[in-house]
Amino acid sequence: MKKLFAYIFLLFALVSCNTSRFAYFASDGFIQGTTYHIVYEYNADLSSEINYQLHKFDTSLSAYIPQSTISKVNNNQIVTSTDTLFLRCLCRSLEISELTKGAFDITVSPIVNVWGFGFSKRQAVSQQMIDSLKQFIGYKKIRISGDSVIKDIPQLQLNANAIAQGLSCDYIAELFQRKGIDNYMVEIGGEVIARGVNSRGMPWRIGIDKPIDDSTASHRELQEIVALNGRSLCTSGNYRKFYVEDGVKYSHTINPKTGYPAKNKLLSASIMGTDCMSADAIATSCMVLGEEAAVELCDSLPEIEYYFIYTDDDGELQTKMSAGFADALIK
Repeated sequence: MKKLFAYIFLLFALVSCNTSRFAYFASDGFIQGTTYHIVYEYNADLSSEINYQLHKFDTSLSAYIPQSTISKVNNNQIVTSTDTLFLRCLCRSLEISELTKGAFDITVSPIVNVWGFGFSKRQAVSQQMIDSLKQFIGYKKIRISGDSVIKDIPQLQLNANAIAQGLSCDYIAELFQRKGIDNYMVEIGGEVIARGVNSRGMPWRIGIDKPIDDSTASHRELQEIVALNGRSLCTSGNYRKFYVEDGVKYSHTINPKTGYPAKNKLLSASIMGTDCMSADAIATSCMVLGEEAAVELCDSLPEIEYYFIYTDDDGELQTKMSAGFADALIK
């Protein structure tokens, strides 16, 4: 009897120990010029490893780091033997450029820079300047050959800001998957990928902001709340990164075809997809295309769900969404 009691006690202790060793951890910080917030259920705090992986990511795709792969390619220091993370980003960027007929273009960096949304100070922009720079952009002027990057013109430069944050979310999610982590939420710069449940056993709930002009992000109101499990959610809008000059608003979303900030009635594009990298780039593409063309694009992509906020002819806010996105909304 004593042996049986001891066995039951030992079994209870082992089960208790096994279940109690898993807990929800949070990791927060600053990377890629923005913040990140990551929550996961595991048997150890992975903050140091997450921070290491994010900085490793920057050494590949941050144009703010002189020795990163993307900076070296931009400066023509190397165009061969690039790392696999960079190649993955560039390859998907070129695919999305084809899908969107050039609405997304990773080579638009020179024009982004002159408008003051890139890596240099804003300049006095003229049509002549834009025309002169347009000869140096174009996704068809760069290609991948094996593990090498071939640029047709040395002046061509890359800016991965419209896709890299989404990819960094995928990058950390893949780290968690390798460790067998089933419950996590990764948010970097507002782009999110989530799987499983939160610490209360509920699906992860992610908010979509109302498109209120506020470059400081100090005034925020939620438009909708989405239940997210096993999918990514990326929102692009022109209500955070912009400036007003001589009464004219200039947004950070540049139309690669015109060389000017995109102007249409679409205020916010939220894209839900299987991977965060693609959702990030598609969201930016939609802001360039405008509401009607964006709906046409998203309807042609079965893995994509969308939620658009736009103004009608009377200046009133309207929304349009796919059926799959509507199903994910918290009522």
